[in-house]
Amino acid sequence: MITDSIGNYLTKIRNAILANHRMVDIPSSGIKKEITKILKEQGYILNYKLVDEKPNSFIRIALKYDSITKNSAIKSLTRASKPGLRKYSSCSDLPRVLNGLGVAIISTSKGLMTDKKARELNVGGEVLCYIY
Repeated sequence: MITDSIGNYLTKIRNAILANHRMVDIPSSGIKKEITKILKEQGYILNYKLVDEKPNSFIRIALKYDSITKNSAIKSLTRASKPGLRKYSSCSDLPRVLNGLGVAIISTSKGLMTDKKARELNVGGEVLCYIY
């Protein structure tokens, strides 16, 4: 049985947005912490907190909504590389999400980063997901 922890992470956030929840709790792992940190840096979420309770640790994410229209800051979360079909890109072939308005999260040899940062550092890697 193959479980896709990144896919489950993105789906939990997507479902919380569709239900207009303010907070979502997600089981913690190293890669999920890094993705959450990138989402915070790019302004897609308000904040996050790492909660370490004894049996399990999890990430509590505060989702970001527009105060007037009540629309989420995240319009789309899409998994690019899946366990059955991995997608790798060289630095020259890195995807541009919405012509540079969105973000692609790339797993490189230098850690997780956005597509823009990977172009600056001239590294390629596995394209994990697209966010806009």
